[in-house]
Amino acid sequence: MLKQSLLYLSTAAWAQNIATNWSVAKRVARRFVAGETMDDAIAVTHTLNNKGIEVTLDFLGESVTSESDSEAVITTYLQLLDRINSEQLKSSVSIKLTHIGYDISEDLAVHNLRKILQRAKAYAIKITIDMESTVYTDATIRIYRTMRDEYDFDNVGTVIQAYLRRTEADIKALASEGSRIRLCKGAYLEAPELAFPEKAAVDANYVKMADLFLDADNGNGYLEFATHDESMIQSALNIIEKQNISAEKYEFQMLYGVRSDRQQELADAGHKMRVYVPFGESWYPYFVRRLAERPANLWFFMKSLFR
Repeated sequence: MLKQSLLYLSTAAWAQNIATNWSVAKRVARRFVAGETMDDAIAVTHTLNNKGIEVTLDFLGESVTSESDSEAVITTYLQLLDRINSEQLKSSVSIKLTHIGYDISEDLAVHNLRKILQRAKAYAIKITIDMESTVYTDATIRIYRTMRDEYDFDNVGTVIQAYLRRTEADIKALASEGSRIRLCKGAYLEAPELAFPEKAAVDANYVKMADLFLDADNGNGYLEFATHDESMIQSALNIIEKQNISAEKYEFQMLYGVRSDRQQELADAGHKMRVYVPFGESWYPYFVRRLAERPANLWFFMKSLFR
């Protein structure tokens, strides 16, 4: 019930208006968000790279409602790619389709995504199309395939959410196609007929999907284990050992500000470790979803308020 309440608040305009004008909430959010500017994100990336940890940068924001707004977002992403290249950062970039105009039209989002992918391919930078709520799942997978197969972008990947009941079919198909997939649990409020409501069921499906993907990809795919859950990490390590997976075929991913010590341990042990580093003024929905994901995050927030 608490998780569902927080996920509701992540989309509530009235709650966002309160939080974004509340200095305490802004200050606490900095644990999970690099900052509001690109310079903030670049500085964090340098720090993580110097520790042997790679990054994926995300310019925070979701649905834009005008083409002019989408143009401003695309300009920011192109500038971000230029910075990654010029400063020789070990970083990929994550993008939400709604942030680049999908809710205006699919054609606009595809046009904008191609511009980003072209610049990124020239710099050998990987792009991940983030997954949003189930309203966008079919479109996200379809556009990912279009970019990969019809436009020959070998630098594009996407995200699959373990909490969805449809995921097994998606994983089998994408694995057979040699896809690059970030496997996460999922962080949106979904109906029980679409997503497993129980944590234990989601955890079990996560492990099952990871095993299925690595078993079915014929050596051509790439799996990104996006999790902070220690039992999931141990299960991933067991799958890697059981299937004798090469270090070039997988990586671990965690969020900025969550389990930093464990991130370093995995990197030091020889596993590729990537940290998801968000930045931008539209931090509220992302921040509240992080509180909903882990009780420890909410406890951190509450302690900070009382301090």
